[in-house]
Amino acid sequence: MVIVTTIRRDVLTLPAAPLGPDNPLPPLRLVHEVHRVDARDRDDLPRDMARQAGYGRLDSLLPVRVRDGYGRTRAPREIDTIVIENDRLRATVLPGLGGRIASLLHRPTGRELLYRNPVFQPANFALNGAWFSGGIEWNTGATGHTTLSCAPLHAARVPAPDGGEMLRLWEWERLRDLPFQVDLWLPDGSDFLYAGVRIRNPHERPVPAYWWSNTAVPEGRTVLAPAEEAWQFGYERHLRRVPVPPDPQDSPYAADYFYDLPDTRRRWIAALDPDGGHGLAQTSTDLLRGRKLFVWGTGSGGRRWQEWLTEPGTGGYCEIQAGLARTQLEHVRLDAGSEMAWLEAYGPLESAPVTAEAEVRLEAVLPRAAVDAAYAAWKPYADTEPGETLAAGSGWGALEVLRADWKLPGTPFDESTLGQAQAPWLELLRSGSLPEPRRVRPPADTLVAPHWRDMLETAPATPLTEYHLGVAQWHAGDRAQAVRSWERGLELAPSRWPLLRCLAVADQESGNRERAADRYADAFDDLCHERRDDGEAWTAATAALGRETLEALLAAGRTAEARSVWERLYPAIRARGRFRLIEAGLLLAEGRPEAARTVFEEGFEVADLREGAEAIGDLWSRISDEPLPPHHDFRMRAPA
Repeated sequence: MVIVTTIRRDVLTLPAAPLGPDNPLPPLRLVHEVHRVDARDRDDLPRDMARQAGYGRLDSLLPVRVRDGYGRTRAPREIDTIVIENDRLRATVLPGLGGRIASLLHRPTGRELLYRNPVFQPANFALNGAWFSGGIEWNTGATGHTTLSCAPLHAARVPAPDGGEMLRLWEWERLRDLPFQVDLWLPDGSDFLYAGVRIRNPHERPVPAYWWSNTAVPEGRTVLAPAEEAWQFGYERHLRRVPVPPDPQDSPYAADYFYDLPDTRRRWIAALDPDGGHGLAQTSTDLLRGRKLFVWGTGSGGRRWQEWLTEPGTGGYCEIQAGLARTQLEHVRLDAGSEMAWLEAYGPLESAPVTAEAEVRLEAVLPRAAVDAAYAAWKPYADTEPGETLAAGSGWGALEVLRADWKLPGTPFDESTLGQAQAPWLELLRSGSLPEPRRVRPPADTLVAPHWRDMLETAPATPLTEYHLGVAQWHAGDRAQAVRSWERGLELAPSRWPLLRCLAVADQESGNRERAADRYADAFDDLCHERRDDGEAWTAATAALGRETLEALLAAGRTAEARSVWERLYPAIRARGRFRLIEAGLLLAEGRPEAARTVFEEGFEVADLREGAEAIGDLWSRISDEPLPPHHDFRMRAPA
């Protein structure tokens, strides 16, 4: 058989905002997380759902860093892509941005099956910040959008079951320390793109696992799934069982609808044009049991978010999703030394927008048995070693494989991928001590897994080691010992501000607002004396610590000190939308409401405004009795 499916590199040019540097401060606290059910609701849930909703919840994002250095000024930028296509479909993959499938084009009709964002605009939706809308994204790690949303994955060619080639994407997911892979396979003549997915647990202990494949489709399509009831979840954090609404997209506020699929039914979801009856279907083998619809709602806040993520005047989108559990609020147990694997399929479907007819039509164009057969054909190839490398991910997997001597057929984490970020930890692994930095700079990433914490505890107790050890102890829940480590490090540290900042967070968590403000002020003073330039690294540190210090001082009512911190920020930092919002709060605290209102009238955009955050509206209500200006209305729930 002649195989005509091709895989090639390409470039996509889009108006794009730069990602900028990561936040150098370790995220000792979990940022606001909306995907968590109210504990009071768990008593009313099915037993397995309640158990999984309370299992494996994160206490921090460590060892991952927050990505908040992006802005909203877009310019044309070339983005590397990998294109896999046959004579029926063309899939465009972004290996440097989480392996996102940005486009799935049905070639015979010229129809785009996905919502294709015409811009690249990061926004604060991922667990660690930067995320962008559109296409098909692969979410693993913990409830929410993956920390790999805007990170590179490894990519390579791999032999496919039909004698052609697959595109393999793989990485090391750091929240759970689990390797995963996605094999994209497009058989010759197929109208459906297959995605073989595998998550492995090489550890000697069970680990919480999570997966949701999220597909953005044009707003207004009729979404169908084989269920009569759904679990609805909104930004009030209440999960309740409801009949599937006739048109969930008529909801005034953003909401999730997790379809309650009967165990015996085929797993599928589709989004069809209500007039033409054409659109996209997604189906899978049975392990991927959950299906979900996310809608932004018809209210002003939802519409504003739609504009925020793309360009005004561009059509909106909703998301159809598929996951390992019934809802996105759950984690499932992955036993020691085991794996989870399944096959998904994405392709065009033409049918009347009625569930029964769509299911019959899907069975005609892609029988359930054919999906199971494709999975059986793919699974032996999941261990096949990749061929030509098409893109490189991070070196964290290589470091872990080197440490534990794990054998992970099919997903090689080669030592050649080790880089600057892994260098000090490689030295700790080989010599038993962390190297001292050659020049003064903000501290690098901290590894917090038990094996790395053990190594830190036996390493020579330098100030840098005490800093990293304290972060690892904090992550493990030993907060008293973390404080002792940071205090020991502070005695001899040439660079005091990272340790002082950690101690300030500890003070806040223990309710000592005044001492936290003291330590934040001292930390910012020390940073200002230590910083060497206004380059990217020091600017990121100044912005991150300056923001936390301002917020701590204002919370303690110390406005004069907050003003002093404000004046020592670089002008470019003060001009950012986030700091313009802080300035308005500072002016209000100083008894200058008219000046605070002027900040609003002059206009600003908070690039890293968090999903579900209401800070702008709350501050405006303290300044004015007038309605919140529409361009600042990001409310995603009904007023309390």
